[in-house]
Amino acid sequence: MENRLSLLENVRSIAQLGLHYAVNPYDIERYEKLLLLASKEYSEITEVKESVIIEKFKKELGHVTPKVGVNGVIFSSDGKMLFEHRADDGTWGIIGGWCETGESPEESLKREFLEETGLVIKVNSLIDIFTRKPGDFGQPHTSYHPLYACEIKDGELRTSFESLEIGFYSIDEVEKWHGEHFDMAKRAYRYMNMH
Repeated sequence: MENRLSLLENVRSIAQLGLHYAVNPYDIERYEKLLLLASKEYSEITEVKESVIIEKFKKELGHVTPKVGVNGVIFSSDGKMLFEHRADDGTWGIIGGWCETGESPEESLKREFLEETGLVIKVNSLIDIFTRKPGDFGQPHTSYHPLYACEIKDGELRTSFESLEIGFYSIDEVEKWHGEHFDMAKRAYRYMNMH
C-alpha cells in the first residue's frame, strides 16, 4: 500500500506540474488524464469522492510541495492541556489548522487560536514536527505538522463554529482522538516534564 501511495503522489506531482507549465494542448490533455487516473486511485484508497479529490488537485497546480498544518499546546496550572471537541468529525484534538500563504507557522497558529478559542497567544518553542504521508488519516497528500508550546496572553476562552466543546483536560479523559493528536499530546507532556 505504501509503495502504491508513493507512486500515486509522484504521478499526481508530474500531472500538476505539467498542467501548470504545458502550452501544447495535447500535453495538457495527457496531464489531465494522469491527474484523473491518480484521483480515481486516491478515491478508492481514501474513500473520498473522486470529484472532491480532483478539485483539490486542480487548485494546487504548480510545484507540488507538502502542505503545512500547525498545532499548539497550552497547559493549565494543574497540568491539564487545552483540547477541542471538533465539530467536523466529532473527535478531540489539539488546537491548530492549515497554514495560509503569506503567514509564518507562528502567525498561522496565532490566527487559528484566535479563531477557534478567542485566545490571543504567544508561541514559545517548537516541540516536534509530525509527518503525515498519503493515506494517513484518509488524506491524499504529504503534510508536515509542527507542534508548538504556547501560552495565553489575552482573550476569553470560547467555542467557535469549528468546535462543540473546548477546555482543559488530562490526556486520559479523552477517548476519541483526531488524527495523530494523541501522539502529539503525549509528546507535549514529555516536553513539559523535561522543561
